[in-house]
Amino acid sequence: MQPLAERLRPKKLDDFIGQKHLIGPNAVLRKMIEGTRISSFILWGPPGVGKTTLAQIIANKLETPFYTLSAVTSGVKDVRDVIERAKSNRFFSQASPILFIDEIHRFSKSQQDSLLGAVENGTVTLIGATTENPSFEVIRPLLSRCQLYVLKSLEQEDLLELLNRAIATDSVMKEHDITLKETDAILRYSGGDARKLLNILELVVSAENEKHITITDALVTERLQQNPLAYDKDGEMHYDIISAFIKSIRGSDPDGAIYWLARMVEGGEDPSFIARRLVILAAEDIGLANPNALLLANTCFDSVMKVGWPEGRIILSEVTLYLANSPKSNSAYKAIDEAIALVKETGNLPVPLHLRNAPTKLMKQLGYGQDYKYAHNYNGNFVNQQFLPDKIKDKRIWIPQQNSAEQNHLDRLQTLWGNRFNK
Repeated sequence: MQPLAERLRPKKLDDFIGQKHLIGPNAVLRKMIEGTRISSFILWGPPGVGKTTLAQIIANKLETPFYTLSAVTSGVKDVRDVIERAKSNRFFSQASPILFIDEIHRFSKSQQDSLLGAVENGTVTLIGATTENPSFEVIRPLLSRCQLYVLKSLEQEDLLELLNRAIATDSVMKEHDITLKETDAILRYSGGDARKLLNILELVVSAENEKHITITDALVTERLQQNPLAYDKDGEMHYDIISAFIKSIRGSDPDGAIYWLARMVEGGEDPSFIARRLVILAAEDIGLANPNALLLANTCFDSVMKVGWPEGRIILSEVTLYLANSPKSNSAYKAIDEAIALVKETGNLPVPLHLRNAPTKLMKQLGYGQDYKYAHNYNGNFVNQQFLPDKIKDKRIWIPQQNSAEQNHLDRLQTLWGNRFNK
């Protein structure tokens, strides 16, 4: 028998739950689908929010050949075979065949390159689905030929609607008298993932021998503790585990960090997913306290991409432990957010004249670049002058934190600038 999530998969837009910004009344994707003329696009969002379902709804709606590839199991040859079949099945009066690629972020550059010509000349209309940021995972030429639509985790009301629909309409669920007494636990464990929500419901119901089942927070928690993998099939819980991994490194606990890394390795997590988050963490949580962390994390990402599994686990282990043991600072992260907030608050403040570029004679006559002091002409390669707009010239943005590296930076700034950095 099919899983509940598959039995309940909607076949038309009106049955689709969530993503109102894309498929609600007059929303862009609904208009495109109902108009039966779609252009290539990529659906980006977390697991269980409807990416594959939307593609299948389009397949049902449009009278055109529909091909599906999984980036996990397909190679360049499979892509070329589908493109050749699409060419042979194309009729002049018919819309382009649709090629749906699930987990397109797992396609290599060469696999993505093999799609370019067919997408550009209209041999196929591409629909890609990804849980990863396409800016990092999809090559720029292909991304520029596709619209990008972002899907969100389901809201609480969406999840409740889905729960009630499953209980009321599914033939297996209707064999029981199910009462939703409490829903906090089932909603929390689902994490906005419709498939995970339905997997949990199915697990709880199948574990009960009673005809009448009252779903409570305690019952859900008990069943999930007894079956910890039941709602984490194929690594769907990776957002929870990567969160624990990052927080362990941020909290300077190498044991916790290496444990969660092992969980991801054993769960078959994409190594690039782990390595990319180490790069982000090195900048966000270690930053200027140990600038070498970012260099090492970036080298880790490149090395893991070259080496792959299983040896890549050693590289990830080394860098995980290094980052966990490094001093921590988020001063760079806080500084850029403070600067962005300041820009939004103060608007486009004029650049001081002495800092402006003066490529023409007229600009020089207007004072552009006048009185600018070239730092290298002065002792210590420093001269005291103003670099912020007049309105905020005394504003402090970067605040060094309590670690030896940033205290060294602060000592130097105080020597150069005096009272400005004594505040």
